[in-house]
Amino acid sequence: MKARESGMPEETYWERFFDADAVLKLLFKASGLTGHLVEFGCGYGTFTVPAALRTQSIVTALDIDPQMVERVRQKIEAQGLSNVQAEVRDFVADGTGLDSGTQDHALIFNLLHLEQPVALLQEAHRVLHDDGMLFIMHWRSDIPTPRGPSLAIRPRPEQCQSWLEEAGFRNVESVNLQLCCPYHFGLLARK
Repeated sequence: MKARESGMPEETYWERFFDADAVLKLLFKASGLTGHLVEFGCGYGTFTVPAALRTQSIVTALDIDPQMVERVRQKIEAQGLSNVQAEVRDFVADGTGLDSGTQDHALIFNLLHLEQPVALLQEAHRVLHDDGMLFIMHWRSDIPTPRGPSLAIRPRPEQCQSWLEEAGFRNVESVNLQLCCPYHFGLLARK
């Protein structure tokens, strides 16, 4: 099931909105990058490849779009990475296919405008081990941005925090992304 108003622009245009290395430094400064990571909605692999370059553990990259998964596979092959498992998967409807408690980190970027965000967060909670960390990044809803879903369906950070708590997460904290992704907000949460 695709999220409302989903779809990817041309890759070079898309990647102008993110400094993936800076985002990952912020995330892993808080938690260290050890253990397995699952990325919900990997898209072009904007974050998949930099994450895989930072760890020896398995990075599971999931996306509903076969073209996106193929692009990620091309990138990991070009980089010679053997620690990425890229897979076409409707994780909203069918889950990740990962065993419970097997992941140390989860990434959910630009997806919480879907119709049932708590169900997605519950799946992330299920696959994370105790004390595992989820990083959320989404388009800001307080300003117009050059991309992203309509402002009417974008979640606010407070909504996301409430959904995270409903899904069972604790210790939710805000991450300042202004220097690397000024059109986005970030949240970290622990299982």
